[in-house]
Amino acid sequence: MGRAFEFRKERKMKRWGHMAKTFTKLGKEITIAVKQGGAEVTGNPRLRALIAEAKSEQMPKENIERAIKKATEAKTGDFKELVYEGFGPFGIAVLVEAATDNNTRTVANVRSYFTKCGGTLQTSGSVAFMFDHKCVFRIKDNPAAPIDLEELELDLIDFGAEEVFKQEVEDEDENVTVEITIYGDYSAYGQIQKYIEEKGYELISGGFEQIPNTDLKEVNAEQRATIEKLIGLLEDDEDVTNVYTTMAPEAE
Repeated sequence: MGRAFEFRKERKMKRWGHMAKTFTKLGKEITIAVKQGGAEVTGNPRLRALIAEAKSEQMPKENIERAIKKATEAKTGDFKELVYEGFGPFGIAVLVEAATDNNTRTVANVRSYFTKCGGTLQTSGSVAFMFDHKCVFRIKDNPAAPIDLEELELDLIDFGAEEVFKQEVEDEDENVTVEITIYGDYSAYGQIQKYIEEKGYELISGGFEQIPNTDLKEVNAEQRATIEKLIGLLEDDEDVTNVYTTMAPEAE
């Protein structure tokens, strides 16, 4: 299995922490998707995938509808998707994705987190080349009739998939389900989603991730704690949607 599998394993299927933050950030992404592609689900594949993810996270229907409505209101400010780049302590590259209606506020906050932890916010292009922008989908396996992974991968290669693997996922109630994760090039998003929908697979989520393409840096326990403090500060900011680093996974 490749780097995408290791990356996904390290993140342990974690998205944004506790439920309230998850709903807030999903709501922003839904609003952005509607502004970019319209409120009609049938004609907006990104919106369809986000709604599927919202449902898998038990986001209330009224929250989803509110986010869609918000995007169509004239008074609503435009949320912009932005990427901030920097170096954390010990030379660890950090890529921060955000969705904000106030870049001045967000960049000031992000800069303060880097400074507080001994890192520095850099200019655009400083670390982005160390990551590959990939699309990623999660679908449910069928316990009664498990999906043939090899056959699925062979089919998906023609649609731009690069890596396909199964994982057991445990929820907060310790229920275990089997999910299939599909990684592909950023540009293959629409083709892969269309294949999933046409085959009738149950879509859990569809989105994008940044996968490190460089050698990951090993750190000791003390260094890891410092870097994780920076990651925690960033992830706790309501404007930040994802944080990626070149820190090597913790040894099991």
